[in-house]
Amino acid sequence: MNAPVSNFGLADYAVLFAMLLISSGIGIYFRLSGGRQKTTSEYLFANGQMSALPLAFSLMSSFMSAITLLGVSAENYSYGTMFTIHNVAFGLCTPIIAYLFVPVYFKVGVNSVYQYLEKRFGNSAKISGSIAFTIQMVLYMGVALYAPALALETVTGMPKAYAILSVGFVCTFYSTIGGLKAVIFTDVFQSLLMFAAVFSVIAVAWIDKGSLAEIWRIADSHGRIQFDNFDLDPTVRHTWWGIILGGSVTYLSVYAVNQGQIQRYISTGNLETAQYAVWINWPIVSLLSLSTSFAGLAIFSKYAECDPFKTCKIDRSDQLMPYYVVDTMGHIPGLPGLFVSGIFSAALSTVSAAMNSLAAVTLEDYVKPLYKRISRKDYPDQSSFSAKLISILYGFVCIVFAFMADGLGGVLQTSLTILGVVGGPTLGLFSLGMFFPHANEVGAVSGFILSLVLTFWLGFSGKPAPIKLSTTSDGCSHPTLCWLILN
Repeated sequence: MNAPVSNFGLADYAVLFAMLLISSGIGIYFRLSGGRQKTTSEYLFANGQMSALPLAFSLMSSFMSAITLLGVSAENYSYGTMFTIHNVAFGLCTPIIAYLFVPVYFKVGVNSVYQYLEKRFGNSAKISGSIAFTIQMVLYMGVALYAPALALETVTGMPKAYAILSVGFVCTFYSTIGGLKAVIFTDVFQSLLMFAAVFSVIAVAWIDKGSLAEIWRIADSHGRIQFDNFDLDPTVRHTWWGIILGGSVTYLSVYAVNQGQIQRYISTGNLETAQYAVWINWPIVSLLSLSTSFAGLAIFSKYAECDPFKTCKIDRSDQLMPYYVVDTMGHIPGLPGLFVSGIFSAALSTVSAAMNSLAAVTLEDYVKPLYKRISRKDYPDQSSFSAKLISILYGFVCIVFAFMADGLGGVLQTSLTILGVVGGPTLGLFSLGMFFPHANEVGAVSGFILSLVLTFWLGFSGKPAPIKLSTTSDGCSHPTLCWLILN
């Protein structure tokens, strides 16, 4: 791969360092203020004091990770705009989450979402669900942490290992000392940087082409604008039916039955505030999703006649947006740093949310029951020390899996696979419990395990590579085709 010469200078490193410093500072602030994160209630659930607006941004940022920023833009560049239809699913699912799922958790009164399964079915259902969630989040955290490392390597030439370690340690630091309050408020700050990263890409293309309409016209003339595939064939990569069904399952599995999001709802202390946050989250998620999709078209407007894949400038779709930043913004001090900060922020928000939720699940579903079984008395719940220790351990596990993510392929497809193979069966298990009163534990657990086996086989079995839309290198001023380099 012939990457462009990096212009990631002192100003860019200063912007990136400032982002990491502010994120750490928020953690330090919440460690030293309020109850100082001494109790489990404050550390894991913010004492039930969170308001709707910061919570909505936090919900969005933990869902829209660095994977989204890199993967969705590359998706629209290579395959067109059909993927944007999943935003329709977001709107359809929002009232289902707010009025069917969230009220159940407040009515039952749970700290771990899998405690609902125990109350509804039994202990084996709880353990099955929580183990599946733990495996899912550990894998997902690794991919989410790997994505910004890939971006930094492309933009700066810095080895991925340094980026993985820096993001992993900063995230572990502020999540561990600041608890859920720090996670939520760093999410708000990091959300703004995520938007800034995407808008910077669109703005540069806008200036280059003169208008947003010209960006759209170039994409349309090369077959990128696609919204009309209503094919009923399930083997077709993207159709309205497939995207809405898949998008709904993904959205519901994250917002309706995922510990990370449910834990945030509980942090409000009341149902109405949680429901309000769900509704505010929807337009924020859609705005970032659609903006990231358009950023893919903006990048295509630059390379419509000189595709960087064909000339071996990049060899992975996840490198497309970082390559564009180097190629078009490298001469502007601070702007590449802003972009990388946005990508890092997206990873920090996702990983910190996962760490906090994994700590809650481990403490509530494993540590406390085991302690009670051994000692014959309730776990001493006042101290947050155990939860902090668990968070640190998951932080190190996340870093280890990030180093293993290099061989998993494109980050968007990998992340959606990880979310889908566990999220779909989990959504089915919770839905069975909530909406089918005669379902029993044997049927629920056996169905859940069988569906996990099936979805893992479908998700990770070999599949034919999707066919990208046509590109060309005819417009390159100095074309160097890949076959010349490889031979």
